[in-house]
Parts: sequence; C-alpha cells; structure tokens
Amino acid sequence: MTSTDATGGGVSLLDPYDAVLLVSFGGPEKPADVLPFLENVTRGRGIPPERLAEVAEHYHHFGGRSPINDQCRSLLAALRTELDRRGIGVPLFWGNRNWKPYLADTAAELFAAGHRRVLALTTSAYPSYSSCRQYREDLYDAVADRPLTIDRIRHYATHPGFVTASVNATLAALDVLGDHAARARLIFVTHSIPAAMAATAGPEPRTSTGAYVDWHAAVAAEVTRRVERRRGIPYRHELAYCSRSGTPQQPWLEPDIGERLSSLKAAGCSGVVVVPIGFVSDHMEVVFDLDTEAAQRAAELGLGFARAATAGTHPAFVEALADLLCERAAAARGEVTQPAVIDGVEPGWYSCQPACCPNLRDSNRPSLCQLTTAASSGNSGRSFAL
Repeated sequence: MTSTDATGGGVSLLDPYDAVLLVSFGGPEKPADVLPFLENVTRGRGIPPERLAEVAEHYHHFGGRSPINDQCRSLLAALRTELDRRGIGVPLFWGNRNWKPYLADTAAELFAAGHRRVLALTTSAYPSYSSCRQYREDLYDAVADRPLTIDRIRHYATHPGFVTASVNATLAALDVLGDHAARARLIFVTHSIPAAMAATAGPEPRTSTGAYVDWHAAVAAEVTRRVERRRGIPYRHELAYCSRSGTPQQPWLEPDIGERLSSLKAAGCSGVVVVPIGFVSDHMEVVFDLDTEAAQRAAELGLGFARAATAGTHPAFVEALADLLCERAAAARGEVTQPAVIDGVEPGWYSCQPACCPNLRDSNRPSLCQLTTAASSGNSGRSFAL
C-alpha cells in the first residue's frame, strides 16, 4: 500500500488539496534490489560499474536493505496520527524517485482514486539541484499528461520544528559523550554535492557559496546557539560532508568527515558530536558513512565520538510538517501566511524561479512547482503553484 486514510475528520484545513504525497529517494529492500536501485540512481551520470559495486557493499553490510523505506512508513504513520489529532482526514500517499513505490505508480494511483490537486512534501529539506529540482523533475515525469496538479510545501530545514529536533538530539549525544562533552567539537554533516551544483543552489541573487551551504550553515549556527544556552557552555562548530561520489577531477564540497576527524585529532580535539542535519532520517549515508566508517575512524584515532539522531519522527518535526501542510494550503486559498522560520534567514519557497537550482546537464528539462510567465490552462498537472 502506498496510501493511508483516516475515518471521520474533515479536510478543511488542507483545502483545496484532496491528498498529500510524501516524496522520497527510495532504497532497496532486499539484496537483489541493490544494483538495480543504484543503476536507477546513477543513470546517465557515467558512474563506472566498479564504483557501483563498491557502494553496493554498503547496502550488503546491512543485509541488502536500506533503512529509508521503513523510515518513510514510520513518518507516514506519525504524520497520520498528527493530522488525525487536528481533525484532518486527507489521505496520505507515498512515492519514491528511485525505487518502489515509484512516483509514476503513485501518481497513477492518485488519479485512479479521483484525486486532482495534491500537496507534496519531500524528505529533502534543503535547496539544491539534487535535493529540490531533481525531485520536481521526477514529479513532472510522474504526472505525465494526467490532469493532476501537484504543489509542494516550502523547503523546511530552517523551520523551528526541524531545528528543535536537532537541538534535542545534539544534547542527548553530548550526554553520551560524557567527560569529553564540555570540550567537544560539534560537526554538522550533510551530503556532499558537486561544487558547481552548490554554487547554483537557490534563487538569484545568490551568495558565493549558494543556498545549499548557506542554509546548512544557518541551521548549524542556530542549533549551536540553542545547545549553548541549554548547557551554559560555548561550543565550536563546523560543517563537514559525506558520501562524495563522481570523478576525482570534479570538485565536491569539502571537508570529508573522515578526513576532518583526523585533522581535529591532530589539533588536540578530544571528542566530537556528529550531527547529520542534512538528513531527515537515518539514510544509508548516515548508518554507513557516519555510524560505521566515521565511528571506526574516530575509534582508531582515540577520539571521543557520538552521533546525534536525525529528525525522524521527533514530535516537533512531525508537528512542523503538519504546520507546513496547513500553511501551504492557506497560501493556496489566497490567505496571508506567517511562515515560521529561525531568526536571520528567509523561509523557503513554494515555487522556484526558473534559474533556481538549475539542471547543469539538461537545462531544458521541465519540472513542477516552478514559477513561469506562461499562462496556465488551469486543467493540467503541469500548471504551477503559487
């Protein structure tokens, strides 16, 4: 099943939407799925077979099963409970970009069930090509020629609910670190992306680093400030990256988390808390790159190490997602909204500028949820959101 429904309860708070779609990355659920899944992920990127085989071993280390699909099921269940609590009975659907349930199949299911205007939320919280536009491109393809309109909630990494989940997780990880906690370095980790992609993330005008890096830096700074207030101790913090791929000649965001652990130990650091703010749940990049490789590197170095939890189904995060759904629906109804956001940053966007997070390989590929000067016919899934 790719949908859940509630009995009783109205949908007025989400009008004009008649369904909610959770959009995620997808992952294999058994060993035979691993290589086909990786081929889906890397199609058209020229990744050599030996690199795919290397990454496949990450999955086989965990029995050939990614944790991401089970976490989507858990998030759907938690969101169902929260929406029911608010009296919102709109059905929830789920579709993935790279594995079952595929977005195209879920779009067909939505249409067959009579849904015509759907509100999407993605499990990616930040702006960049790989974490935003690529999802919107796949939504465009999934809708095909059906008269199905899909809008989306705004990017939400800077929502106070997401930040609260990270603060609580960081505090818990500091407790685990014990004697090293007072002098620990907070290392906020996200997925590395090509430097060219990072530089073009977000709408114009951009800073020199782009919105992907800027948003992570803002979230890291806010989490650190709140942790300092709670513990009464100042902490140094920084960004690091994991899961680099591509050719060695192509610049990607650095430093790599493993290399940074080594340099911190050499500089006299005694312990670190690794906070995976770039991931909303324990993806393979978290359980392998951080819990396995980074933890092993820290142990070899004699460096105190604790990994903070991802947002997952933290109540503050689930409540934030419900708030974001209601906020987007209010905007679609033409109501004035006051988006919740941490201090010092702008809220995310309901729809993206054409030049936002461009596809550097195929600039003409269409996507949903994008501003356009072309008039919409109003009866096509390829019409655009506010």
